[in-house]
Amino acid sequence: MKKIICILSGIILFASCTKSPMNELEIKKTPGQVAGIRSADESAVTAAKPLSTITIPQFVLYTIPAGQHSCDKSVFKAVKVSTMNFVAKFDNSAIYQSVNPVNQYDINKLYGFSEGLNHQYNSARIGWAYNDGALRLYAYAYNKGVRESQEITPVSIGTEVSCSISVSGYLYIFTVNNVSVTLPRANSTSSASGYQLYPYFGGDEVAPHNIYISIKDL
Repeated sequence: MKKIICILSGIILFASCTKSPMNELEIKKTPGQVAGIRSADESAVTAAKPLSTITIPQFVLYTIPAGQHSCDKSVFKAVKVSTMNFVAKFDNSAIYQSVNPVNQYDINKLYGFSEGLNHQYNSARIGWAYNDGALRLYAYAYNKGVRESQEITPVSIGTEVSCSISVSGYLYIFTVNNVSVTLPRANSTSSASGYQLYPYFGGDEVAPHNIYISIKDL
């Protein structure tokens, strides 16, 4: 009889010290969760794109040093575009007086692209000049070596200026602040392949002082 009582006592003690597998699973769960199913908040965090991978367009400051034609940032960059969109911003350094009054109407270059390996054969750029008391932007292109230009619109110094150059059949379409003009194009392809063209002063004369232009690619 004593032997039977000892056996029963051992069984009861073992049962009281053993955890239920179900109880262990429930301890690991957080309120409102079911194993294998993510909560709405957790899914949203997982789906959100890390901020470090989001690219926000930034202005690049280009400097044309006094006595020079070319800017400080003109690294070769191949491009293939149907439309080039960018924002430009000029400061008071865009105001200048040429040595020869005739050269006041020369067109400086802002931004654009070549078609092929010679931008003085086929290319499209938006140009700029300060004359008659205003900063003016121009369409400027080479078509099989023939240079053509047309004023687009005056713009205000210190403001962000929206610009684009598009190809459309045998035309270049230049747009500044929603004002558009066209110039003839040698090619009719749906995109232009060549290289990036950067800020440049002249014309015949060099920059009379440091000129600063900020450009943001879109």
